[in-house]
Amino acid sequence: YIYELDDHLDRLLGSASMAKIAPPFPKSTLKSILIQTTAVSQCKRGSLRYWLSAGPGDFLLSSAGCPTSAFYAVVVEEDYVPLEQGVKVTTSTVRMKPPEFATMKSVNYLPNVLAVLEAEEKGAYTSIWVDDDGYVAEGPNVNVAFISPSKELLLPSFDKILGGCTAKRLITLAAALVDQGLLKSVCVENITVDQAKGSAEMMLVGSGLPILPITMWDEQPIGD
Repeated sequence: YIYELDDHLDRLLGSASMAKIAPPFPKSTLKSILIQTTAVSQCKRGSLRYWLSAGPGDFLLSSAGCPTSAFYAVVVEEDYVPLEQGVKVTTSTVRMKPPEFATMKSVNYLPNVLAVLEAEEKGAYTSIWVDDDGYVAEGPNVNVAFISPSKELLLPSFDKILGGCTAKRLITLAAALVDQGLLKSVCVENITVDQAKGSAEMMLVGSGLPILPITMWDEQPIGD
């Protein structure tokens, strides 16, 4: 089973449109290629990674010299080992990407790389971006979520960050916890740093995790 395939593929095609890259095949063909690639690999536990580019051509900025776009896919066999003790994060001093680029899934990962390296230099797992208005944004290649002291599941608004497929899936699944009385509500809204650091629980959310608890942010313990 390829988890969240349609959601990720839809986001890829939406981002490609924003980047003015026309896919070489329709969505149905791309999906078939990914399913066949996974089947041939015989991988049972791992990740499916794929890229869409303007294609082979010259080394200029314009894609006019690229005769056709190109689609690449690779299956990586790996097993997820949860970090049950949680991790430490820091506030990043690396400037986050502006919304028009942050909301697009692309390989523009240099800010992400620098943010992770900055965190590692401080003995942390990764870093968290805070936007110019003082609201919590996201981490490098991951979303962030919180459980408030009153048992609300809170996620930062997606208008300035990447709408993570796993984060959106979390929102959907959490509705059942509200029905069971384990959560009071699920909210996507602007979250201040003080509000976030005062949460009962904090977590990173992403396809490769999928949930990773955060126990400390900038040397301040999260929860108890």
